[in-house]
Amino acid sequence: MNSRSKSARNKSARTKPALGKPITKNSAGKSPPKAKSSRPANKTAKLPEWNLADLYSGIDAPEVARDLERMDADCVAFETDYKGKLATGTANEDGGKWLAQAVRRYEAIDDLAGRLGSYAGLVHAGDSVDAKISKFYGDVSERLTAASTHLLFFALELNRIDDDILTGAMQAPELAHYRPWIEDLRKEKPYQLDDELEQLFLEKSQTAYSAWNRLFDQTISGLRFKIGAKELAIEPTLNLLQDRDGAKRRSAAQALGKTFKANERTFALITNTLAKDKDISDRWRGFKDVADSRHLNNRVEREVVDALVASVRAAYPKLSHRYYALKARWFKKKRLAHWDRNAPLPFAATDIIAWPEARNMVLSAYRGFSPDMADIAERFFTDRWIDAPVRPGKAPGAFSHPTTPSAHPYVLMNYQGKPRDVMTLAHELGHGVHQVLAAKNGALMAPTPLTLAETASVFGEMLTFKRLLAQTKNAKQRQALLAGKVEDMINTVVRQIAFYSFERAVHTERKHGELTATRLGEIWLSVQGESLGPAIEIKAGYENYWMYIPHFIHSPFYVYAYAFGDCLVNSLYAVYENAAEGFAERYLGMLAAGGTKHYSELLRPFGLDAKDPKFWDGGLSVIAGMIDELEAMG
Repeated sequence: MNSRSKSARNKSARTKPALGKPITKNSAGKSPPKAKSSRPANKTAKLPEWNLADLYSGIDAPEVARDLERMDADCVAFETDYKGKLATGTANEDGGKWLAQAVRRYEAIDDLAGRLGSYAGLVHAGDSVDAKISKFYGDVSERLTAASTHLLFFALELNRIDDDILTGAMQAPELAHYRPWIEDLRKEKPYQLDDELEQLFLEKSQTAYSAWNRLFDQTISGLRFKIGAKELAIEPTLNLLQDRDGAKRRSAAQALGKTFKANERTFALITNTLAKDKDISDRWRGFKDVADSRHLNNRVEREVVDALVASVRAAYPKLSHRYYALKARWFKKKRLAHWDRNAPLPFAATDIIAWPEARNMVLSAYRGFSPDMADIAERFFTDRWIDAPVRPGKAPGAFSHPTTPSAHPYVLMNYQGKPRDVMTLAHELGHGVHQVLAAKNGALMAPTPLTLAETASVFGEMLTFKRLLAQTKNAKQRQALLAGKVEDMINTVVRQIAFYSFERAVHTERKHGELTATRLGEIWLSVQGESLGPAIEIKAGYENYWMYIPHFIHSPFYVYAYAFGDCLVNSLYAVYENAAEGFAERYLGMLAAGGTKHYSELLRPFGLDAKDPKFWDGGLSVIAGMIDELEAMG
């Protein structure tokens, strides 16, 4: 599972105003409680823990209560000043300036609410099992939702303004500044409901999907997996699947299967409930396909995603099937058990990569591309914007959360010294640089659709990988490095499209009734078997591995964005390698645009067109070419 990023706040204003709710699958807050770390004993450098004081000094800080009260008052005042008046106010002689002032006030509230929600979410990601933190997270979430009800009218009324009137109003420079946000908002118009229904959807979200999201977080963080005499949390257990000792990989896989089996009814209920909740919302709003709401959020056309999925699935035999057959031969086997899929190669280096070394690897790669990019990334280290240790109760995986433009992003990861951890650091810092650069667009236009959000992160990985490859002279270590990159790309492209196929099947079948845990497992095994190929032997217990994928819960159909970004970066990097001067400036300019331009417009300066049917095949051929190179090495 490439559970690496929960990087961007939902850009859509469809079911709620832009201020949104606390991030899910995230953590943070006051200084996290000290706990026994599972990081390797020979890695002596202390791992950094983030300093959330740039948001608030603690969950009991008086500033939190002050800002919650201020937000409540600002939302009520906004509703009093503007509700029922947008159409007439915008039609006036100075309607453009008048509406621009309203949007600026709306944006200021969004920024404040973003600070509160981000802080609560980050605290919760740092320790999702602490009762006091969970209560704080839930209370802030409820306050944000309650405040949102006073703003809900704004997007709805704005979308009811006559096109000609709004076009005339946008002649005013003050309102023209917000044109990208307004035009994005207008795309939501066909799926809006009347005001009372929108308010009901918003208020019920706390006891509907948000509550089930929270249940998932608390349940998955509280699970323990018995391996020998130890009981481990999920993150260190998953990490054992990459251990050099085959017996440990097998024990971890069996422990995962056993604990998942014992909890399958809970996870099946969560999955069924959220799929039904989404189906109800989609049906009321008029979405035709189970993934159309995600495509709208991402500002990407359904046919583009369908073309990506078709290209990747057609490429399974020449990508994952071929690579895993090659890997099995390296292990002197005909087939690999599923717990050996991500096993370290027999000829790979065994050293643990210390944190200072990982930091230097990534920053050096970034600096070789652009000093400006490296300078931004370095602030995450110097200013304590990263939380790296493994701790009990901490969210698994990794993410970079943008918080809000008046603050800065924070990165969470679970660093354990593996080469993949270095690539995860490069990945999340790519998000972080993107979020810093885009922040100048303000709270409404800084967020980027997920398809382009993943481009920056994968490009950061590619820079780091290429630099490491160039510096590695030993033939076997070059082979191991290249194979590791292929595995990451398969996890990012093939595996994520398999995840997308799983979600499509589950949400489609859920329309006709609940799915048992057994049926969910059957669908999972079907899509996994298709994507992994005959060289991977799927053993008992694997049928329930769908349970721990957070994206299925928090962001349905999010996963194709990884494949979109990886294939796009393959093409983008080819342009970089053949470019004259100025590529870095164009690239940073693309990131700085945030959500102000459609992805097709941002890619045009690089000569790339994702609507071209051959585009995705070109990105996939890069992966196939690396496998060709590995086969030639023997």
